[in-house]
Amino acid sequence: MYELDFDRPVRIHFIGIGGISMSGLAEVVLHRGFTVTGSDNHESDLTKRLSEEGVEIHIGQRAENIPEECDLVVFTAAIHADNPEYAEAVRRGIPMLTRAELLGGLMKNYSTAIAVSGTHGKTTTTSMVSHILLAADADPTISVGGILPSIGGNIRVGKSETFITEACEYTDSFLSFFPTHGIILNVEADHLDYFGTLENVRASFKKFADLLPEHGRLIISSGIEDVGYFTGDLKCPYLTFNISGDADVTAGEITWSELACASFKCFYRGKELGEITLNVPGIHNVSNSLAAIACALSLDVPFEKIREGLASFTGTDRRFQILGSAYGATVVDDYAHHPTEIRACLSTAQRYPHKKLWCVFQPHTYTRTAAFLEDFAGALALADEVILSDIYAAREVNTIGVSSGDIVEKIREMGTESRYIPEFEDIAVYLKDKLSPGDLLLTMGAGEAYKVGTMLMEASGDHDR
Repeated sequence: MYELDFDRPVRIHFIGIGGISMSGLAEVVLHRGFTVTGSDNHESDLTKRLSEEGVEIHIGQRAENIPEECDLVVFTAAIHADNPEYAEAVRRGIPMLTRAELLGGLMKNYSTAIAVSGTHGKTTTTSMVSHILLAADADPTISVGGILPSIGGNIRVGKSETFITEACEYTDSFLSFFPTHGIILNVEADHLDYFGTLENVRASFKKFADLLPEHGRLIISSGIEDVGYFTGDLKCPYLTFNISGDADVTAGEITWSELACASFKCFYRGKELGEITLNVPGIHNVSNSLAAIACALSLDVPFEKIREGLASFTGTDRRFQILGSAYGATVVDDYAHHPTEIRACLSTAQRYPHKKLWCVFQPHTYTRTAAFLEDFAGALALADEVILSDIYAAREVNTIGVSSGDIVEKIREMGTESRYIPEFEDIAVYLKDKLSPGDLLLTMGAGEAYKVGTMLMEASGDHDR
């Protein structure tokens, strides 16, 4: 496999450079002195940003986009052998890496490489650790899977030997990484179109844990079923975290603000370290913060800097993000698309001030919808009224015959009002006459459900917050 060396910058072409992860990686190597070109099917804020920094970007993918002098081609999982640029790179014998392989190659150039994994919570926890490291003046390089306002995007290029990134398990991507510090937040059944079973998911996370070197450290939730499976024969030491129960890092005396944000006392192996106040809502974020605290402690970050970093974190885009108001109702958007995430998000919303809790959900992929039909219904039933749009297909074709209507029927059986309205525009029309001052509208999903909130805010003329 091609070895990336920061001391020998080369010419790299990115196929699909507009993706949030690909654009971030392009920016990292650009700032390290590499020559970068790329292509994407659509112009976006991310491609414009790269263009402004001097990257030559082509809209549309053609063989001639690859420069005559090119040392390496990087491509995303969405690129296949029939792509003209991919085919041209093969024809010319140019070395090629997947996005995950490039990310792994980057990590090998840092003495401290932190990879945050888990079925849920990766973006938020990566952001929390990033805020702590920034508060500690560690000058990290950061690659996060969402827009983090404090760094003005999804990437920050630092000058230190510390790198932090999300580590996604889908298609075993994170097994291409070379972390020194790994975080495993949770391990649940997901991406079953690839893994097939929970046992295969667990086996993949086990392999991820085994990547860590002897001088590294694993941070893992003690709440994961049979956690000893992951820690039993590790080469490196490990720290556990959990809100309560048997763990190295725990929380006690949790209290809540009127906006559902927690304050708690943090304990390390039974010793009280001090109080933490979060400015992101929900009990799940207490757990995420404990993972971040455990990671920071393993890096010898002073507790005062940990406290300061977490207090400064107010969230990332699409994670219980308050968008504004429409017809007097507060509009919030969240990326939640797995039943566990939906339950956590709606539980948080129940603590947030509201009269009626509305939920607009767009299921993500047919296989996930079919696999978790009952779980989706049970989680969504926490709202007062639920509206489902058509399923976001992503990479799939509906060979299963599942639809959002199947979830709606099960939600109704649980006693919660629910309806299936396929198109976002029609959902907005329905809600326009239903929303009342003091209501809370939560749009959820990994697709484009947020568009409903945008339409309603524009139609109502309410000012964004």
